[in-house]
Amino acid sequence: MPAIRPLHRALVAALGALLLAAATLLAGAGSAQAALPTPVSAATARTYLASISVAAESHDSTYDRALFPHWITIAGTCDTRETVLKRDGSGVVTASNCSATSGNWVSAYDNVTTTSASSFDIDHLVPLAEAWRSGAWAWSTDQRKALANDLTRPQLIAVSASSNRSKGDQDPAHWLPQTSYRCTYARAWVQVKYYYGLSVDSAEKSALSSILNGC
Repeated sequence: MPAIRPLHRALVAALGALLLAAATLLAGAGSAQAALPTPVSAATARTYLASISVAAESHDSTYDRALFPHWITIAGTCDTRETVLKRDGSGVVTASNCSATSGNWVSAYDNVTTTSASSFDIDHLVPLAEAWRSGAWAWSTDQRKALANDLTRPQLIAVSASSNRSKGDQDPAHWLPQTSYRCTYARAWVQVKYYYGLSVDSAEKSALSSILNGC
């Protein structure tokens, strides 16, 4: 018996570790990341911003949202909107067609909360119309589709419909989210514009510089 006890203790410890790991996995399966991909640091964003071309916006009259194919299929029956809703919520339950049937969402723009996925919008952080005016008018359809469905860069986020309507297609010189989220917002905005080679206008650059200098 004395020789068996250490082995017994080792087995119990190993089983406990396995149970703890399983519990952690199950807990993780019931919640979501609840955030868009983490943007670059403020220091990196300032470096990016310094290298982005400054130019007046153009081609506004030729913009058409249909030129940016969006909510494409990401995996199985899940499209971009459904994928972001699942990512940005907690305790999200989905139906067989991937639509969210329940969950909890918090809008980073204005701190509005909801348990109804249909009451939230998926915002293009850099609006499609803004991207068009900043250079996307010259892109191919595939390039515009990539921007409109980008889950890798911090370009898509689930937010309250009211904040999304308030923002519209405005840049940071004319609209900003709640104060606590502005640093993240500016870092994300600059990262997306830098990655896609889009320009900024002078007022936009000034607003972004002011925010980033305070991050």
